[in-house]
Amino acid sequence: MEIITDIKRMQRLCSDLRREGKRIAFVPTMGYLHEGHLSLLREGRERGDVLVLSIFVNPTQFGQGEDFEAYPRDLSRDAEMARSVGTDLLFAPEARGMYPAGYATYVDVEGLTDTLCGRSRPGHFRGVTTVVAKLFGIVQPHEAFFGRKDFQQLAVIRRMTADLNLAVEVVGMPIVREADGLAMSSRNVYLSAEERKQALVLSREIALAQQMARDGVRDVGEILAALRLMIEKQNDARIDYLQICHQLTLQEQDRVDSDSVLLMAVFVGKTRLIDNGFLLQ
Repeated sequence: MEIITDIKRMQRLCSDLRREGKRIAFVPTMGYLHEGHLSLLREGRERGDVLVLSIFVNPTQFGQGEDFEAYPRDLSRDAEMARSVGTDLLFAPEARGMYPAGYATYVDVEGLTDTLCGRSRPGHFRGVTTVVAKLFGIVQPHEAFFGRKDFQQLAVIRRMTADLNLAVEVVGMPIVREADGLAMSSRNVYLSAEERKQALVLSREIALAQQMARDGVRDVGEILAALRLMIEKQNDARIDYLQICHQLTLQEQDRVDSDSVLLMAVFVGKTRLIDNGFLLQ
């Protein structure tokens, strides 16, 4: 596995690979890899001739007061994990290369970014779509793999890719969970032992909502009331958002149907965790 930090060199190398007829599979991340990331890399290894991982903690998707400086970073650890699943190229650019002095171009996706994480983290998705568009331009992948834990992010990137006619297939992969149900996240390392126990409320919320839907409850208000009650019993948990939405439009629903997805962001202590689950699939 080769580690590349120079943007122009990475772009030239990927252009050469495409000219050779190689199929490029790409997994963009902010690093501090876990099994969820590795599941994306394994899928890319199966589907591509060349597997590329990027690690870049993107400053433009962090708002004021968020955890950019504290976000966990360990390139040596990540490189070993990436190597273990057959990654060919690890692209790790510096922020000054991605956003040089005078940088002034951003990508905005309207509509899908107005709600959920977009509402509570203004500017977040502008940073996400901008960096992903730049990475697509540098790596020139045939396929790019994203986890469904970041459900809104996946929807936004798919919309951006379609709207800009980018020749990349965006592949959504299932959420990978710990044995106790907690969705894997790089931010889980922030949780204390007690907060880690309380964080299990997110996966229990999904299970309860799915059970209520299977039992015939279709009123969204009734389901959300039961879920809020469960969260309120946790001493260190507070809701950022808790919504049942249409999986494609992300618009809130009044009645549960086959397109309904439960989407949530919950602070446990100071750590903001997200999770989601389909209700009738």
